[in-house]
Amino acid sequence: MPIEIERKYLVTGDGWRDAARKVVPMAQGYLNDLAAMDSGAMKASVRVRIAGDEAWLNLKSRELGHTRQEFDYPIPVDDARALLALCVGGLVDKRRHYVEHDGRTWEVDEFLGENAGLVVAELELEAADASFEKPAWAGAEVTDLPRYYNLALATRPYAQWSEDERAGPG
Repeated sequence: MPIEIERKYLVTGDGWRDAARKVVPMAQGYLNDLAAMDSGAMKASVRVRIAGDEAWLNLKSRELGHTRQEFDYPIPVDDARALLALCVGGLVDKRRHYVEHDGRTWEVDEFLGENAGLVVAELELEAADASFEKPAWAGAEVTDLPRYYNLALATRPYAQWSEDERAGPG
């Protein structure tokens, strides 16, 4: 069973930009919504993503936190475009920057559109207790805050957040 172990941080400043080795534009949407997940009616999000000239259908279990089941299947880009038209909520547009730090690749998502202004760094780990060096530009951890999940951003984008929510975790 595929497991994703991921930590998520708010990004502070632009210090990460010089270390980015690749940038990929992404558009993604969800075939189910946050309410279905929150109510327990669905136990996994169903995402369609186009990244550059590739596309995937992704299912991710609804557990909160850094460890979840994840299934990723490549699909034709034309199929992904058709599926994006069927998605509920808004689409999430972003540029993913692949940033090297201390022998690991961080994925820095710079959100666009209704989520513009939000920049989040993610690090996938091989084990929940794996050690890593957090870069200076990685600020507060938001792994356990559902509003930073892409599914939540499709439903209630960053532009709709209050000033307190935008300020980050306590």
